[in-house]
Order: sequence, then structure tokens, then C-alpha cells
Amino acid sequence: MNESPTGRRWATLAICCLASLLLGIDLTVLHLAVPALTEALAPSAGQLLWIADVYGFVLGGLLLTMGTVGDRIGRKRLLVIGLSAFGLFSLATAYAPNPELLIAARALLGVAGATVMPSTLSIIRQVFADPRERAAAIGLWSGTVTAGFAVGPLIGGALLAHFWWGSVFLINVPAAALIVLAGLRVLPESRNPRPARLDLLSIPLSVVGLVSTIYAITESIRGGPGRLPVIVAAVAGIGGLVLFGRRQARLAEPLIDFRQFRRAEFSMSVGGALVAMFGTTAISLIFAQYFQLVLGWTPLAAGAASLPGAIAAVAGGLAAAPLAAVWGRSRVVASGFGLIALGCLLYSTVETTARYELLLVPMVLFGFGTGLAVTVASDTVLASVPTERSGSAAAISETAFELGGASGIAVIGSVLSGVYHARLGAPDGLSGSTAVQVRESLGGALEAARSLPPDSAAAVSQAAKEAFVSGIEVATIACAAVAAGFGLIALVMLRRVTAPVGEVADA
Repeated sequence: MNESPTGRRWATLAICCLASLLLGIDLTVLHLAVPALTEALAPSAGQLLWIADVYGFVLGGLLLTMGTVGDRIGRKRLLVIGLSAFGLFSLATAYAPNPELLIAARALLGVAGATVMPSTLSIIRQVFADPRERAAAIGLWSGTVTAGFAVGPLIGGALLAHFWWGSVFLINVPAAALIVLAGLRVLPESRNPRPARLDLLSIPLSVVGLVSTIYAITESIRGGPGRLPVIVAAVAGIGGLVLFGRRQARLAEPLIDFRQFRRAEFSMSVGGALVAMFGTTAISLIFAQYFQLVLGWTPLAAGAASLPGAIAAVAGGLAAAPLAAVWGRSRVVASGFGLIALGCLLYSTVETTARYELLLVPMVLFGFGTGLAVTVASDTVLASVPTERSGSAAAISETAFELGGASGIAVIGSVLSGVYHARLGAPDGLSGSTAVQVRESLGGALEAARSLPPDSAAAVSQAAKEAFVSGIEVATIACAAVAAGFGLIALVMLRRVTAPVGEVADA
């Protein structure tokens, strides 16, 4: 190449940002397709949550493993392999003929995504050795990732205006191919000269533990904790996580070095990424359905409505380093979560008829706060470990991102579904199958109403919308409580971390 070293560094950053943007978009692009997908494949409410969740669960469960693999075989190589597989599995997802195969295809997408996410962040850490440049680079990266979550619905809406629901995944194929071609030419290769040994038993323990635990939590919220599948999942999940933790403590080269979590800057930053993404993806899913199913907007209009939040997230990412230089890390992180909490509280006031301009304020507050919190968290995680361990550290950070996102959809989605069922009650005067469809979800209720007489259809639709909005109120207040609580903890725990963003000394 004829580029200067500086030019190549920023070209590397652009490729890493685009790869992460693609995966971030894929976590939320499905949200606007939920009504069309429900009509085409008729999934149950539980299947619908798994269609949305399984990608993030599998991705999060394998990130730790793939971070170590990248340290061993090379981060560029792993990124290229992962993006190639991501394109292929996107084809399978787009043409899935039923809910079961769609869930399986989404799981494979999660496997491919797990190879990409830790590679991008560790390559950035490797290329940008200068603390100030690294701070700027990570600010752009985190803003791009957060924007990916936010613009996913916009892209989905634009595609759904002209094509079927599977088109939201088909767009991944040419995008992944272009990033692979650019990456082969531009990206530098890097690996740990003394890579950790890959412990094969730790992989299933981490995946089973994480996925089973989240399944138990969501199903207990939806249908009660006393059912046999919930009990079995809880035992398998807790048991898997306990065995995983004990095994990591005994290994000379663990997937997770739990000693790192003794440092406040590391543990709080990982927690911050998880909590921020918990709220971001939950809000994205909730309002993708609200705009379409409650307000009756087209997918394109609903997607465009989320754009101010994406812009605010990028602005927050870029503002994080300058603000941290003035306020310190703890105050920036706490302020970010304070804005997230305030945005959620304002979101909780929505009604079945709402003016869009009233939603702009919470959207911008929420997006800007997320950009602040995620940027400082990402920088701190990477800057607090040696360069040769950046792959595994990035994997821990990305695990927090993805598990936070998937958990937000699962937990808050289950809360919303539970409140919907409780507030809707038993519909009067409906046949058994129609009543079940109405109680299953708002999308099912609106679909069932089409076959009812006008007066009954209007009553069912209005009752279902009111129940859904009641669920939004409870879910957003829960998000606000989580964000506010973590912000207060971060304000105290990060006070002793005084180094500017980008300048935490290597461990």
C-alpha cells in the first residue's frame, strides 16, 4: 500500500468500525420485522423472543473463547473467517421457512459474530499505541457500535418498505463481502506471542451456563418460576457457571482471568457495558413495535424515527474523552447512566396516541448517555491490560455488550409480555383459538382483530394496545432503576481512577 502509517491506522479503524457496525445492526434490525415475521411464520411469543435473543446469547457465550482464539491464530485471520461465515449464515437466516429453523440460523449467526467482535477491538488496541489517538479511535468505535444498535431499525424499515422480512438479513451478504476484501488488503495481522491454551471444557460450560440462566430468568418472568423446564434450566445454568468459575480459578491460562475484576476500573467498565446495552436493545425492541403496532406507522417511518437516537449516541461517544478530561471518568460514566435513566422515565409516559416530538427528548438523552458510558467503559477495559492480552480483554468487553443486549431483550421483553398478559385479561366473546391469539402478543391481537366484526375488532385492538402501553410503562421504569443504580455505584467505585481516557497504565 502507498498509505502513510497514519493513514493505514485510520483505514484499519474504519474497517473495524464497519465490521462492528454490521454486527450491531444485526442485533436490532430484526425488531421492525417482528410484525411481518409474525404474520409470515406465526411464531409463539416464546419463539419470537428466542428469534430475537439467540443471536446475542450464542455470540456472548462464545466471545471469551474467540478472543483467546484470535490471540492464538491472529486477529485479522479470525475476523476474515468470521465475516465470511457471517455472510453465509445470513443467507440461511433470510430464507428460513419456519420459526425453528430461523432460531437455528440465528444461532449460527451468533457463532460467526463471536469471531468478529473481539477481533475488531483488539486490533484497534494493537494499532493505536498512542493514548490520545487510542481514546479518539475507541470513541469512534463505541459510537459506531451504539449507532449500529440504533440504526438497525432504520435499515430494516427501509428494506421492509419494499421487500419481505428476510431482506433485513440478506443485506449482510454484500456488506460482509466488501469488508472482507478491504480487510485482507488493509488490516495488519497480530497475535499473542505466548497465547493461552484453549481449554475445550470451558467452552460448553460457559455457553450452557449463560444461556440456561437467561432462559430460566425470562421463562420465570413469563410463566412463573415453579415449572419444571424453568427449574431444570436454572439448575443447569447456575451449575454450569459455578463449574466454569471454579475451572477458571484452577487453570494456569483461563478464558477469564478473574483477578482482573479485582481492579475497580476493569470490573466497573465491564459492568457498565453490560448495563448500557441491556437498556439500549430493550428500548429498541419496545419502540420498534410501539411505532408500528400502536401508532400504526410503516416500518420505514418507524425506522427513521430512531435516527436521532443514533446521532446522539455517536455524539456522546465523541464527547466522552473531552468530558472525562474535565470531570473525570466516574462523573462521566455516572452522568451517562443518569441520562439513560432520565430518558427511560420520560419514555414511561407514552400513551396509545402520542406526538413524536415528545419522544425526541428521551431518545436524545438516552442515546447521548449511552455513548458517554460505553466509550469510557470500552477504553478502560482495553487500557488496563497488557497489549498481548488485548484479544481476551476485548472479548470480555464484547461479552458484556452482547450479553447485556440479549439479556435486555429477554428480561425486559418478558416483563413487557407478562404485563401485557396481566392487563389484557381474558377477552370476552371470542372463540378459544382467537382468544389465545389475542393474549399471545399485540401483533397476534391485531392480526386476530382483522377477522372480527368492526365493533369487536376496535374493542380488541384498543384493549391490546392499552395493555401493551402498560407493559412499556413498567419495562421502562425497570430500565431506569437499573441504570440509575449502576450510575450511583460507578460514581463511587471509579473515583480513584484519575487517569484521562486513553491513559490508564498497562497492567
